[in-house]
Amino acid sequence: MKVWQYGLLGLGIIFLVIQFVPNQLPEVIENNPKDLMGSGLVEGEMATLLKTACYDCHSNETKYPWYSFVAPASWLVAKDTREGREEVNFSYWTDIDMMDKLAILDDVYSEVEEKHMPLPIYLSMHSEAKLTPEDRQKIMEWAEAAMDIVVEEE
Repeated sequence: MKVWQYGLLGLGIIFLVIQFVPNQLPEVIENNPKDLMGSGLVEGEMATLLKTACYDCHSNETKYPWYSFVAPASWLVAKDTREGREEVNFSYWTDIDMMDKLAILDDVYSEVEEKHMPLPIYLSMHSEAKLTPEDRQKIMEWAEAAMDIVVEEE
């Protein structure tokens, strides 16, 4: 065997071994009665936009693709999903107090405006989540309108 063949064999063995490193993907919960979608703040096209561009990382309704179960990609998916849910989890929307809701909506506005969300690494594997300038504008307008509604509800 040549040196490159040994290297390739070694990489293959490492790839197989890392599949046995434990990695816990965050739990998927389908029934979320406190979810943003049931709050009356979002419907129709906006619901579709948010589900497509935000919900995999920012809700309990993550749809894990095949590579989510293959290391090392699974490690990144688990990390990004955990961090996204820690930042905001729309599945618990009705449990959030007014000031935090306003802060979240303000963050949604600025993150979308500055093109920080969805994350570029997410878009590389989920082209359907890519937001057009019009989509971004719709989300920003929705976030502003939702802030007004949140204040009126309290």
